[in-house]
Amino acid sequence: MPKNPYYVYGATEVEYLKSKDKRLGDAIDRIGTIKREVYPELYPTLVKSIVGQQISTKAQMTVWARMTERFQPFTPNVLAQAAVKELQGCGISMRKATYIHAMTQAIEAGEVNLDALQTLSDEEVCQELTKLKGVGVWTAEMMLIFSLQRPDIVSYGDLAIQRGMRMLYRHKQITPDLFRKYRKRYAPYGTVASLYLWAIAGGAIPELTDPAPKQKK
Repeated sequence: MPKNPYYVYGATEVEYLKSKDKRLGDAIDRIGTIKREVYPELYPTLVKSIVGQQISTKAQMTVWARMTERFQPFTPNVLAQAAVKELQGCGISMRKATYIHAMTQAIEAGEVNLDALQTLSDEEVCQELTKLKGVGVWTAEMMLIFSLQRPDIVSYGDLAIQRGMRMLYRHKQITPDLFRKYRKRYAPYGTVASLYLWAIAGGAIPELTDPAPKQKK
């Protein structure tokens, strides 16, 4: 268990964001402090992110429990010795098992050095992680927030972030230009802004609805 199991922020970040954006500042006051867990162990977090793609949280937890019970310690060295079929036997698709197998082999071969990520810029971390099969930009950005705890990450590829922006600023759509405007406004504390946008998207301020046009059935 890490000393701080939650993403750490305080008055500096909050006061800065409130000074730059009144609407966000009002939301921060309404919602209060947000506690989001962090996962400093990079390899297990990467594997878990692949396991959880396009399945429910409950299903992810079931599969994850099987994997962590079968492979101990849960390290690249241990999983590198497992066959794809053995990974699939934990309850994941062949595609995901292949991704995890290929990713583990690449890490073991030194093609991607997880220990070195701490020394890289945000952009460089994304470049390194997306070399791994099954890891896209969104996954890399979530790793930047919840494992490396970088301070200025706002993910355009995150649908809940876009939803939170629509709800807070009353836009029907978040275009790339609008997104860049808000991301620049939040810098250098975009990660804290992201925590509040997620909360807003999840209904933390009940009167804020999503202005996006309803999808026609």
